[in-house]
Amino acid sequence: MTVEPEALRLLADSLRATMTAARGAKLDAALSDLGWHDMLDEIPYVAIPLVFRLLGETGGHAPVLNDVVLRAAGRADGGTVPLPFAGGSWVVWERDDGANSTLGELPIHRVPEGDPVPLAAGRRAVGWWLVGTGRAMLALARRHALDRVQFGRPIASFQAVRHRLAEALVALEGAEAAVQAATDEPDELACLLAKAAAGQAALTVARHCQQVLGGIGFTAEHALHRHVKRSLVLDGLLGSSQELVLEAGVALRAKGFAPRLAHL
Repeated sequence: MTVEPEALRLLADSLRATMTAARGAKLDAALSDLGWHDMLDEIPYVAIPLVFRLLGETGGHAPVLNDVVLRAAGRADGGTVPLPFAGGSWVVWERDDGANSTLGELPIHRVPEGDPVPLAAGRRAVGWWLVGTGRAMLALARRHALDRVQFGRPIASFQAVRHRLAEALVALEGAEAAVQAATDEPDELACLLAKAAAGQAALTVARHCQQVLGGIGFTAEHALHRHVKRSLVLDGLLGSSQELVLEAGVALRAKGFAPRLAHL
C-alpha cells in the first residue's frame, strides 16, 4: 500500500498535535482512535518510523512498543509483554500511568524475568524513537546557541560550540541512515546494529547538547533533562548500545564474515 506525500504530511501533523496534547495512557487511547492498530496492519513500514520518531521529537510517550513486539511475536496487541533491559534485567511498560515504580519518568517497572520474544521490529522502533529524541535535544541546543549572547555575540558563532553541534548532527545522521537501512531491508543483525547506533548517537547528542546549554541544561525548568533521561532509558531497552555491539561481534565471529547490511 502506497501513501501519498500529502496524506503522509497530514498524518504527521495529526500525530504531532496529538502527541503534544496527551501522554501516557491518554496518548495511547488517542493513537488508537487515530488508527494506530490499523496502520500496523496496513502500513507498518510507514507507521512505525513516523510514530516513534515523533514520540522522540515531541517528548511524548505511550506504551505502543508493546504493540510492535506483540505483533512480531504473532500475538494480539493491546496488552503488555516483558522486555529485556540492559544488564540482563527485564521490564514491563505498563499501559496505564499508575505504575508503582518508573524509569526515566516512564511507566516502566522491573520484573523478575520474561520469555524470549522477537526483538528486531522492537529495536527498529526504539531506534527511531532515539533518533527523534536526539533531534529534539539538538533543536534545543541550537536555539540556545542562537539566543545566548556572550562577549557581544551569539555563542553559536564560537567554533567550540559549532563543533559540538556539528558532531551531534553527524551522529544523528549516521544513526538515522542505519535505522532507515534496517527498515528498508529488515534483518536481525541490521536491526541490532541500528538500535546500537541510535542509542550511541542519542547519548553523544545528549553529552554535546548538555555542554552547549551549560548550567541551564541541568535545571528541571529546562526541557533537556527529560530528553536525556529518555535517552538513557531507551538506550537500555532491548539491549544497550554497548551490549548490542558486543552481541554483534559475537555473531560476526560465529559467521566468519561480515554481511552486507546496506546497498550503497
